Amino acid sequence: MRARDLAVPFPTITTATSALEAARLLAGHNLPGLIVVDDRGCPVTVLPGTEVLRLVIPGYCREDPTLARMIDEPSADLFLRGTEGRTVADVLPRERPEPPVVDPQATVLEVAAVMAQRRSPLVAVAAPRHPMVGGITLDALLDRMLVQ
Repeated sequence: MRARDLAVPFPTITTATSALEAARLLAGHNLPGLIVVDDRGCPVTVLPGTEVLRLVIPGYCREDPTLARMIDEPSADLFLRGTEGRTVADVLPRERPEPPVVDPQATVLEVAAVMAQRRSPLVAVAAPRHPMVGGITLDALLDRMLVQ
């Protein structure tokens, strides 16, 4: 089995996507992360769901999670409003590591190796400098690897 056989259509975002839209996409589709693409649809990086959380959680709560206990649930919902005007570009590092992308011809073991090396729960499937074919989640990969 090759990566192209495991790849499924996967929602993508750009660096201009709003933080709130990214959070809604993650939650609405129960995704482990989002694939960021350029204007041509080529994968640029993978944005793990935990990085999207960094956009919506106040800095003082990230630094000391015990402070979050002092905030009631209705007030916590207001923090999402603080993401207005913030985009995916706000959370991406300036110098990005090589994105977790595999060639459509990659084997299951190659896909697993890229996920492990990049510590990513998601890889994009695309030929070099070509639009993305789809994505493979860790969940889907493990399901395939564990089939006897």
